[in-house]
Amino acid sequence: MSKEKNIPTITVNYNNNGSSVTSNELGMRAMQELAYEKRGEQYLLIKSPPASGKSRALMFIALDKLNNQGIKQAIIAVPEKSIGSSFNNEPLSKYGYYYDWEVTPKWNLCNSPGEDGGKVNSVKAFLESEDKVLVCTHATFRFAVERFGVEIFDDRLIAIDEFHHVSANDNNVLGSQLKDFIERDKVHIVAMTGSYFRGDANPVLMPDDELKFEPVTYTYYEQLSGYEHLKTLNIGYYFYSGAYTDDLTKVLNPDEKTIIHIPNVNSRESIGGTRFKHQEVDNILNELGEWQGIEEATGFHIVKTNSGKIIKIADLVNDDASKRPLVQAALKMPEIKTNRDHVDIIIALGMAKEGFDWIWCEHALTIGYRSSLTEIVQIIGRATRDAPNKTQARFTNLIAEVDASEDSVTDAVNDTLKAISASLLMEQVLAPKFNFTPKNHQSKEQEGYDYGEGGYDPNKENVGWNEEKGEFQVEIKGLAMPESEDAKRICKEDLNEVIAAFAQDKDSIGRGLFDEELVPQELTQVRLGKIIKEKYPEIDDEDIEAIRQHAIAALNITQMAKQSINNEENDNIKANTALIDGIRKFAMDVRDLDVDWIDSINPFSEAYSILSKAMTEKSLKAMAEVISGKKPNINLEEARELAKRALKFKNERGRLPDIKSADPWEQRMAQGIAYLARKKSVEQDG
Repeated sequence: MSKEKNIPTITVNYNNNGSSVTSNELGMRAMQELAYEKRGEQYLLIKSPPASGKSRALMFIALDKLNNQGIKQAIIAVPEKSIGSSFNNEPLSKYGYYYDWEVTPKWNLCNSPGEDGGKVNSVKAFLESEDKVLVCTHATFRFAVERFGVEIFDDRLIAIDEFHHVSANDNNVLGSQLKDFIERDKVHIVAMTGSYFRGDANPVLMPDDELKFEPVTYTYYEQLSGYEHLKTLNIGYYFYSGAYTDDLTKVLNPDEKTIIHIPNVNSRESIGGTRFKHQEVDNILNELGEWQGIEEATGFHIVKTNSGKIIKIADLVNDDASKRPLVQAALKMPEIKTNRDHVDIIIALGMAKEGFDWIWCEHALTIGYRSSLTEIVQIIGRATRDAPNKTQARFTNLIAEVDASEDSVTDAVNDTLKAISASLLMEQVLAPKFNFTPKNHQSKEQEGYDYGEGGYDPNKENVGWNEEKGEFQVEIKGLAMPESEDAKRICKEDLNEVIAAFAQDKDSIGRGLFDEELVPQELTQVRLGKIIKEKYPEIDDEDIEAIRQHAIAALNITQMAKQSINNEENDNIKANTALIDGIRKFAMDVRDLDVDWIDSINPFSEAYSILSKAMTEKSLKAMAEVISGKKPNINLEEARELAKRALKFKNERGRLPDIKSADPWEQRMAQGIAYLARKKSVEQDG
């Protein structure tokens, strides 16, 4: 096997304190305890990573509502039938809880027979019964609400699992039904999601509805730090030219338990669409070694690798009704949980993502760009389970290089930008939490934080680290703090949402990577400010500015930390100091941590330096040409925003920005004023 050619854009190390897998006296793990503390809330939104125990957390909350809060019944809606098994009976009292979780078999509509007409009638029969718990699919629940209205559900708990499937989009029935339930205000709702990016392009809830939900956020950092075995997670992308199967063995190690997600049949990475998907599987098998036949009991392919090892490969791409059910059944055998060698590699197309549980998976290898961040979180979640002797896991995105000679060069550029954007956002998800405070004469040491060698220094901006909470406390000079409750909640809970909207803005990331004349503040101040204003139109300008400063600080501090790790000469250091050390090192090296300085950093420059190592010069040049062709001149809206910034500049410095200034940002603000003055005189001459 040739040397693995994978450039990790980020490595995160975790401290393995075992907390997320050990239980308290009620039998709850850390995340479940966190959610249970909020069990009295009418509307609860639980955001926590795959495998953190959300279904059991819901059982604890639902049982308390049924027994102590006057709720008549609990209805649990899951996106697909297979996930219904997560809510099977659990003898919770055996582990210390007050009640057991019991679902009468006929009320688990994911298993019980009956077509959807029958199932919808079953929902009504359940509502009229004395029984307490119903489990059904999102679809069954949706049809039941359409048929019987929202009033029939009064005084009940509605729990929606994998909540990111819902959206406030007019075409999303469940989303609009949810709005009706909230308006009527007679039910309790628990929404759960493993994705930190709600609904990607479409918000799941409108901001005003969302504010009614009490959030419980359990971060990836908390989850993975609390594991016993898994210590390191690598995320990276790798570019190939030609057919991806030719380069597969450069990123695929047959000794690692791997799920390979082959490209969507409509994507440009696909070898030939639907007709050739089986050919792609055959090509992968050939790359891995010599095919030996099929195991009778499981339907797995047996392959002898070049090193002489025999490996078993499950093919979930083949949808032949005589073959796939056998393979699927083999992946559900009890041995899959206990025997690491039950299967070695799984090849999937659209399967083995959400709700698929294979704890031994060490490598999620995805070919081709994925449009949804939620999907990427789900795919990575397959590899981030804790299992004996599994100390590291990785996610690799294999992407076709941009080829200037192709007709679809613009699509290729867009896909590459999206892949980089997804990588940046996963870094934010995997990083610990940041709490930002302004540095002023009242600033003081916070209890429980370690401020590094020499401790807290009242004369500078300090960065403290709390190992137990997995969060940084960062002092920044000139930082604006949010005033309204909405803005405070966004700064505390939703900075990643804001960063996602920014990093997915093609113009921002394209210019940040390839515009050599870019003044960073055009992105960090003007563009980001505009994106936040569009996302939260009800919030006033002062709070928009506070949210903007918090978001760019979180993004740029992560990026600078990454840069300080990647600049280490010694590769060994790079392998062992991950993000936490990078943030600390960066904080120690900075003289003044202030808002203006943070705004002057191009948030995409470190991504460019990784890209330039991962891509051929020819492809980089092709990308730069496509992006520079779209380079914008100042427009009216941007000029107005620049003029606003110029006014702030004047209030601080007692003069307007000078167009001949050596500072490019001052020049740009002056250009904004000049543009407006020209426009005005043209109109007057009009």
